Amino acid sequence: MLAAFLFRRIVREGTLTVIDAAGASETFGSGEPRVTIRIKDRATEAKVLFHPKLYIGEAYMDGKLDIEDGTLYDFLDICGRNSLRLESHPLWGMFEEAGRVLRPLQTYNPVSRARRNVAHHYDLSGELYDHFLDQDRQYSCAYFTDSCDSLEQAQANKKRHLAAKLRLTEPGLDVLDIGCGWGGLGLHLAEEAGATVTGITLSEEQVKIARDRARGAGLDERVQFRLEDYRNLSGRYDRIVSVGMFEHVGTRHYREFFRRIRELLTEDGVAVLHAIGRMSPPGGTNAWLRKYIFPGGYTPALSEVMQAIEREGLWVTDIEILRLHYAETLRHWRERFARNRDRVKEIYDERFCRMWEFYLAGCEISFRYMAHMVFQIQLTRRQDAVPLTRDYITDWERAQMRQQTAAE
Repeated sequence: MLAAFLFRRIVREGTLTVIDAAGASETFGSGEPRVTIRIKDRATEAKVLFHPKLYIGEAYMDGKLDIEDGTLYDFLDICGRNSLRLESHPLWGMFEEAGRVLRPLQTYNPVSRARRNVAHHYDLSGELYDHFLDQDRQYSCAYFTDSCDSLEQAQANKKRHLAAKLRLTEPGLDVLDIGCGWGGLGLHLAEEAGATVTGITLSEEQVKIARDRARGAGLDERVQFRLEDYRNLSGRYDRIVSVGMFEHVGTRHYREFFRRIRELLTEDGVAVLHAIGRMSPPGGTNAWLRKYIFPGGYTPALSEVMQAIEREGLWVTDIEILRLHYAETLRHWRERFARNRDRVKEIYDERFCRMWEFYLAGCEISFRYMAHMVFQIQLTRRQDAVPLTRDYITDWERAQMRQQTAAE
């Protein structure tokens, strides 16, 4: 059994039984969860042995790897729990080094390429996102102030938390939302804080929906959504926010991104960056994720981000690390997708559903057991642009919650 060379080396936690193309089976590890997989042909076995991070996902998508006992999540849970031992894979060092060498090329995202990459993921059927996101279509890490929070509540918490860090102390402040998605955050900032918002995205589907939402809410005079790249903007903004977009910037463009933040921000302005990061040193992007889900994407180490910020002369006035918040967000998305799987299959096909299942479950596992986290960095041009202590963040959030409770 070819696969035995891989799984015998790495599986210690959890019990994995592998049935190969000839029908022979072997069991690895011990304890829960317990999973049985079947690999249907010798070629797939060889590919999985050669490059598991790419070919396990590809084999599951193509129906060449099936889960016969347990669930896909259970299988990836075992992989995640044992991921550190994957470093002993004979070819691991070669793939890691290749990832480091090729990263600047893989994440080179000039305007034209950035648009293609965004379209690959975000210009899918709008109905797809309705089947797993919250009602506001927040497609980024939620903020769970309580383990019992619903997805809708946690996403509302996230928007309030970001607004507090933006210091929206008076109505009429000009806010730039870089990577505005379907417009939910921009509309929230206009509605709850009286801001004037410009939201930009490279997704044609997103900008159409965001504009419709602004008109429907009667906010189209104060909220403008544009199909635009951040590198082409001019003018100055009192506040800048970017949520879930920095992962698509590309390492070669980090200094350019923060240079534009500095140029677009008023002298006493405040910017907040919310993005996925890693707690480990710089590395590469998972090969399967880069090929099928986020071409051109990369999860940066905080050291890479800080270096670019320092070189562009911005003050870092607050950093917060969100650890398991994204794991919980992805759990909600995964469970909602499963409930609506048949409807998604009607839009696309079985292979697409298996790809999306692997994506959601795999990403959840990466935040539970591996090096992934989310960071929020507050940036200013001047060191006195925000108060001396961060109490103002909690004070603003609590005041907003009291107002909401009184209104209800």
